[in-house]
Amino acid sequence: MKEIDVERVRAETRGCRDLIHFNNAGASLMPAPVADYLCNFLREEEMKGGYETRSLRNKDIESFYKSVSLLLNAKPKEIAFVENATRAWDMVFYALPLGPGDKILTTVSEYGSNLIAYLHRAKQTGAELVIVPNDKNGQIDINALEQNIDKKTKLISISHIPTGGGLINPAHDVGRIANKYSIPFLLDACQSVGQIHLDVKAIGCDFLSATGRKYLRGPRGTGFLYVQEDWIERLEPPLLDQFAAELIDAGTYEIRTDAKRFENWERYFAGQAALGKAVDYAMELGLKTIERRVSDLAAYLRAELQETGLVTLTDQGAKKCGLVTFEHLRLNAEQVKTQLSNHKINVSTSSGSGMKLSYLERGLDGLVRASVHYYNTEDEINKFIEVLRSL
Repeated sequence: MKEIDVERVRAETRGCRDLIHFNNAGASLMPAPVADYLCNFLREEEMKGGYETRSLRNKDIESFYKSVSLLLNAKPKEIAFVENATRAWDMVFYALPLGPGDKILTTVSEYGSNLIAYLHRAKQTGAELVIVPNDKNGQIDINALEQNIDKKTKLISISHIPTGGGLINPAHDVGRIANKYSIPFLLDACQSVGQIHLDVKAIGCDFLSATGRKYLRGPRGTGFLYVQEDWIERLEPPLLDQFAAELIDAGTYEIRTDAKRFENWERYFAGQAALGKAVDYAMELGLKTIERRVSDLAAYLRAELQETGLVTLTDQGAKKCGLVTFEHLRLNAEQVKTQLSNHKINVSTSSGSGMKLSYLERGLDGLVRASVHYYNTEDEINKFIEVLRSL
């Protein structure tokens, strides 16, 4: 497996010159080629007009679908551009038919916005939300998942990498169970896409939602949705416009036959094209190579944090990712974040809203979240530890 040229990717990450960015799970620093492309697109809109620029750059906009399909081992017709991961997830979830007594299975570590949507639809339809317990490693218990399946189970939906911790839920095992019982499987890959290698066919998910701003290093306000080909025409989106559907006459419309039925006519075209460039950048480096480097850096960070004696690590999971969460023994999370920021080190805090059930179960409140990417280095981690010791 090839190695990442760290000097090159850092040279192409201009923010690295002035700060240590350990907030990649919030929003990564864009590579210079992606940022420059985005700026040039917007400059062209300023000088030539938005509609005109969209026509001139149509090839790049359409290339987005091919790039994302290669990233996921999918087909271009199975990809939709959506303005963020939550809305992409919503467009599929709210299109799935649910009725009284129908069961939705999810995890203790599920994302807060998704839980609100489950409860919202349960209130609307009479469906039932079932929280599958964790195993001893803090990830979804596969045996318990299978035991909760019955004829009323209409959806299995999980966050691949939860936002407030370092675990990676066993999506392939979940996909195996879902396929065994022919239950649709919705995977929230907001934190995993761009960080680990994803293959929708190998995972066995029917739907996948993702963002551009995190580990893919694309612009904010971008995301995408994967809908497996056999499901596209079985789902009528909760919202339609004259891009998603065509008005035939005063009483008739026809919905598109590809995943673009989940899109809007008006969108962030510059962001869509730039996200395609960001995907290409990641693909050039290799997702398996990225995954290995991120995992190694995170393991080094956890080991160094443990050595300080100043923090309690809070990550769960048999397999861990680039999100590293901890409690400082003397300072609260916001104090740590603020003081690190004074040293030009970016981290984020996790208040629990994104993993409410998990945090309540474990008695956690505010955590510091330091999330590394492949352009980070061990020297930056050493500096981070040095500053942390001085707080």
